[in-house]
Amino acid sequence: MPGGVLGGIPGGELGGTIGSFITGGRTAPPPPPPASVARTPLRVGGDVKEPRKIFAPQPIYPSLARQARVEGDVVVEAVIDASGNVVEAKVISGHALLMSAALEAVRQWKYEPTYLNGEAVPVRLRVTVTFQLSR
Repeated sequence: MPGGVLGGIPGGELGGTIGSFITGGRTAPPPPPPASVARTPLRVGGDVKEPRKIFAPQPIYPSLARQARVEGDVVVEAVIDASGNVVEAKVISGHALLMSAALEAVRQWKYEPTYLNGEAVPVRLRVTVTFQLSR
């Protein structure tokens, strides 16, 4: 039949698909992704709880910021892998003189792994690094 599928059912079958003659029209569900495939980081919120920091060294106050008496918060978006390591970090907001020190500190932080349905998963969250001069 013109426009038919090679090896298809003679006369065709309404709604037939390539390969359906082998399975009798039934299609198998797609296989689950392998466990080794990296998952997209989940955003913290709802059923996904924020991971607990277990190691968080304080940032080193930049000397120029200290001389200029700059204080404030730097907000950093971080991706924590399934083992609790910070694998990505980028500044969302904050004073320019404090940004690099905040990023360097956050990249050293360690978290407890986050679990969803009994499986450790990577998460994306925002953290705030506060810079305050001692009075």
